[in-house]
Amino acid sequence: MKRIYKIVLVIFFLSGSHFNYGQSRSAMAQKEAEFYKIVDVPIPEDVLLEVGGLAFTDTDKLGVSTRRGEVWLIDKPYSSNPIYKRYASGLHEPLGLNFKDNSFYLAQRGELTRLEDQDGDDKADVYKTIYSWPLSGNYHDYSYGPKFKKNGNMLVTLNLAWIGHGASLSKWRGWLLEITPDGEMTPIATGLRSPSGFELNADEDIFYTENQGDWVGSGRMTHLEKGDFAGNPEGLVWTGEPNSPLKLKMEDIEEQSGLSLYAYAKKVPELKPPAIWFPHTILGISTSDILYDTTAGKFGPFEGQLFVGDQGHSKVMRVYMEKVNGVYQGAAFNFVEGFSSGILRMIWGSDNSMFVGMTSRGWRSTGSAEFGLQRLVWNGRTPFEIKTMKAQDDGFVLEFTKPVNTSIAKNLSTYQVTSFNYKYHNTYGSPIVDQQKAVIRKVALSADGLSAKLTIDGMRLGFIHQMKIPDLRARTGERLLHDTGYYTLNEVPGGSLKSPPTEKMATMKGIVQPKRTNEMPLTWGDRVDKKLVIGTIPGLKYDVTEVVVERNKKIELTFDNNDDMLHNLVITQIGKTAVDKVGEMALELGLDGADLNYVPDTDLVLYHTGIVAPGTQEKIYFQTPNKPGEYWIVCTFPGHATSMRAKLIVK
Repeated sequence: MKRIYKIVLVIFFLSGSHFNYGQSRSAMAQKEAEFYKIVDVPIPEDVLLEVGGLAFTDTDKLGVSTRRGEVWLIDKPYSSNPIYKRYASGLHEPLGLNFKDNSFYLAQRGELTRLEDQDGDDKADVYKTIYSWPLSGNYHDYSYGPKFKKNGNMLVTLNLAWIGHGASLSKWRGWLLEITPDGEMTPIATGLRSPSGFELNADEDIFYTENQGDWVGSGRMTHLEKGDFAGNPEGLVWTGEPNSPLKLKMEDIEEQSGLSLYAYAKKVPELKPPAIWFPHTILGISTSDILYDTTAGKFGPFEGQLFVGDQGHSKVMRVYMEKVNGVYQGAAFNFVEGFSSGILRMIWGSDNSMFVGMTSRGWRSTGSAEFGLQRLVWNGRTPFEIKTMKAQDDGFVLEFTKPVNTSIAKNLSTYQVTSFNYKYHNTYGSPIVDQQKAVIRKVALSADGLSAKLTIDGMRLGFIHQMKIPDLRARTGERLLHDTGYYTLNEVPGGSLKSPPTEKMATMKGIVQPKRTNEMPLTWGDRVDKKLVIGTIPGLKYDVTEVVVERNKKIELTFDNNDDMLHNLVITQIGKTAVDKVGEMALELGLDGADLNYVPDTDLVLYHTGIVAPGTQEKIYFQTPNKPGEYWIVCTFPGHATSMRAKLIVK
């Protein structure tokens, strides 16, 4: 149903509330809410606030750009009665917003634009093009920004198109660009695939987040400097331009080297390894915005750290970053989950609460709402967390937010460290590879109980190190709110690793999953009763909502993944409880999930495919159950199960 905007000024009189969007909270979200509360910012029913960007004016009004091509100005955004006024419209899907010198700035799909209200009526009178770039017409030609540098120049990032793989179909797609207020453009770096989030620190170092895809094994954050190549070679098509800061070519990059990105960077000096990896499905699936904690301790004990949004998992992660031998690296942790929709943008309010802008149309998320605007508010209580994780040449130093229980913290078995990696290749995503357990040799606690120095065998440069501490308690008896961190180890102090190697773990790749049958059973005599084909449609959905079959029939099912993400197809027992439980169990598989195709070993699962890459298909064979009823078809790839499902009705 179309909504027609007849009134631009909208006053909303519903009271804000916590989690009033019809979505049950997970057990973890309920624990996190003891310290950080998610508060709705009311949105009028006739406003489609599919958030693309957030920016505050000098008078503390919140500007919101939307994917529908509008900019809304919200007065009193902290109250239960915010006032909405449409500031601008007719824009081309702006996915960013900034405010400077009484003007809003935003990146539309094809240009960087300045909006100015000249008569003070809170409505843009001037739409000024600062710089434009060509468009291919591809749906994936998103553009983001801008961010301001201290000299007044602006930074924007340009998404690759998607044609079954990422592609730079028009100039500078896959690049970070710097643009002056007068419209002079300088290309800075390339290798970007889907750079929706980027930010500058106090030293004006630039970081951007990336989503899993071709050439991107998992979500990650990379420090970008002029002339850097971040990994996806499609943007290298423009390095022959006279103003390109690097001369690397697409043909210089091997499609299947068998190496990790860190290892391949030894062969290609322009290639920049990530500062932070976000293990796919464990720390989100679609990394988005970056927000530095500049609240001076008014948002909890994490001053100077970074918060990173995730669109697919509707949550915020936390990152501790350090610089070792001039190289950025650090640890990532879960922080708060349970937001109402997919997080795209975050910004600090004047009250030190975090405003979170969301959208999920076409990009499904665990938060079921199509869009939303919420605030994350700290209540002053300090959670028991791993505050920092710092690399040493022979281990890690962990700092905690509260003193630890000495007897538990001194026990070597309290700590579990596993290192692993991802392949750097043109394939969509990567399984976890080269997984190996480390050995804790010594634990030294500080006198105040706030830190522990772990001496470890088996650390490896260029690997992600999972630090899991499930049994640790504070002196108060509290367990860690989040007991696992993931450190990306690119360097160690002094430059020489002094952690002795350990034995390599056996891989799980040879595991047999008997409920995945890819060849027709010989007893069927080359005959099936019914052939089914199930595909996908955008928005984390199968192309069917229900399939009707008769009982005890021999089925050949082809799962055709024509989406641009990884999926599987799992058939579960009768009832919604069964499919919900299977989805939850898949989330708990951790580092072993990819090897198991994200299918838990449970009687609730009847049959399943493996993980099916974009543009490929898989056939399975099974006999329908004898018992009639409503069974379920579900994708158990983490973050997909709540929306990507269909009924299998057995008659």
